[in-house]
Amino acid sequence: MDSISRAPAAQAAALNPPASGSSQTEGPKDAAANPTPAPRKPHSNSDGGVETAEEAVEPAEPDINELCTDMFEKMAIFLQGELTGTCEDYRLLENMNKLTSLKYMEMKDISINISRNLQDLNNKYASLQPYLDQINQIEEQVSSLEQSAYKLDAYSKKLEARFKKLEKR
Repeated sequence: MDSISRAPAAQAAALNPPASGSSQTEGPKDAAANPTPAPRKPHSNSDGGVETAEEAVEPAEPDINELCTDMFEKMAIFLQGELTGTCEDYRLLENMNKLTSLKYMEMKDISINISRNLQDLNNKYASLQPYLDQINQIEEQVSSLEQSAYKLDAYSKKLEARFKKLEKR
């Protein structure tokens, strides 16, 4: 169990003592960059069929500079994709704004035409207003004349009735 919980770098540092010209801080770096396989314990099957655990050996890691370069390249690709998507969104918004602006310009032209036509109609109505007033006066006079005609008709019927009454006598 102790062999499983120990760090491989510490074990490698213990197995590979630092060179005479290097300091101790460089030892673990070198050990991490070039790990050596851990020594295997001899199998002792005194428990009868129980296997003993061997220490897991990590594969050799590639150079950290290569990993950083790869990470930055992939991050640049990711950010480039994000920025491209954002730029496309802004282009879409710009096109939508242009189309909306054109649509509003068309609506403005239509409303100006409607306003002009309405003003023309109002001017024509204003020019016809004296004639409409005359028509209203004539209509009132005709109504008055019609009332007078009804009264005259009623009066003539009364006179006729009296005349017939006097004729009978």
